Amino acid sequence: MPKVEIYSTKTCPYCVKAKVLLDKKGVDYTEIDVTDDDQARMDLIAKAKGMRTVPQIFIDDQHIGGCDDLYELDKNGMLDTLLC
Repeated sequence: MPKVEIYSTKTCPYCVKAKVLLDKKGVDYTEIDVTDDDQARMDLIAKAKGMRTVPQIFIDDQHIGGCDDLYELDKNGMLDTLLC
């Protein structure tokens, strides 16, 4: 399985939705909560090339984007390929 990371906050409904899809697919992922963690937020901004919104999802250090991007990859059948 590839390394999957999701940067999220505690109150973000899109973060929950993204995690639901990953859970449905049986994907192990690391969640980095940036709610009250300024350093984690700065790490996210640097890693996501300026993106500040959550969720931000990475598969094997490849920036996937947010929740809508994740669902779009799944709809097109490309998510399963990235997860293999």
